Amino acid sequence: MARTPAAFRQADVVRAVKAVRAAQIAVSGVEITPDGTIRVLTGTAPEAPSSPFDDWKQKRHANAS
Repeated sequence: MARTPAAFRQADVVRAVKAVRAAQIAVSGVEITPDGTIRVLTGTAPEAPSSPFDDWKQKRHANAS
C-alpha cells in the first residue's frame, strides 16, 4: 500500500511564518488542518491555566529567594 503524499511541507510552514514576521506581526502559533490549510496565529499566546501545583511551586520559589 502506497502512502498518500503530504498535504503540506515544512518549507510551506516556514515560508508562511517568515512572511508574517516580515510584516512585523508576532506569531503565537500555527494550525494545520488535515487538508493542508496552514493558519498562522498572531498576537500573544494565551496563558495556560495554572493548576494548584503550579501555584504552590511558584509560591515556594518566591519564598526561597
